[in-house]
Amino acid sequence: MRNSYANLSHPSEEQLATLESLIRDDYERCHPGETLDDLKQRASFSREDRGLLRDWMTVAAMRQQSAVGGADLRHSRQIVPWSG
Repeated sequence: MRNSYANLSHPSEEQLATLESLIRDDYERCHPGETLDDLKQRASFSREDRGLLRDWMTVAAMRQQSAVGGADLRHSRQIVPWSG
């Protein structure tokens, strides 16, 4: 599989908004009473939250790639972290 996550090391505001839209509802469903924006704010000073945000953004990037390329990523072993 082609590494399409490499360009996420410095995503534009538009790319971030697109990626966040792919995970916002799921994140907030998994973390009741909390928003993705809360996580982003905490990630600026918490290593644990930075890792959690990175993991969610990796999911978003995988969803975007799947939607664009139609790839079946369920059996993929290649996970490249987003570095935000």
